[in-house]
Amino acid sequence: MKIDIWSDVRCPFCYIGKRKFEKALSQFEHKDNVEVEWHSFELDPQAETQPGLNFNEYLAKIKGQSIEWAREMNQYVTNAAAEIGLAFNFDQMVVANSFHAHRLIQLAKSLGLGDQAEESLFAAHFIEGKNIADRDTLALIGVGLGIDRDIVAQMLDSEAFTDEVRYDEKTAQDIGINGVPFFIIDQKYSVSGAQPPETFLNALNQSWQG
Repeated sequence: MKIDIWSDVRCPFCYIGKRKFEKALSQFEHKDNVEVEWHSFELDPQAETQPGLNFNEYLAKIKGQSIEWAREMNQYVTNAAAEIGLAFNFDQMVVANSFHAHRLIQLAKSLGLGDQAEESLFAAHFIEGKNIADRDTLALIGVGLGIDRDIVAQMLDSEAFTDEVRYDEKTAQDIGINGVPFFIIDQKYSVSGAQPPETFLNALNQSWQG
């Protein structure tokens, strides 16, 4: 059974959805027969990396709302993350474009490390306050995955894995995916959003049963 997941590492509900899916998968009787493949999706391809901008200010600006509104929204997301065991830190979060992070994920996928790359980049962005658009940060994350630093550097210095990112995004467009996370289970069922673990488990069981 194959699970295809479209996600953006700067999307908080993608990280929350990952945890909820993992909880469901741990309860799935046939989990040893499941292959998970992550696919690239940029929520805002035009997003500018702005390390000096507070995330509350950024959210208020792009949504045309007040700083207080942004704080309340981010607190809501922080609480939702805490319920699934994630400690989000919006005060330290760096506003960053995710394109090169997706290229790193595609490199990692080619080495069988896609899931590990997703986890490391999610944690770097939402918990550790790192700039996921920064070359040195991406190199260190790659090394942490077991990828030679020179290989990551060569990728970042070239256009390598750009086509793979664009292919995933074009596939999402063709399928009609306009929001993430989005899960396709064995080409039979789809689950949109960070749904409860029970929803994922039910979809897994239904797909397995045919």
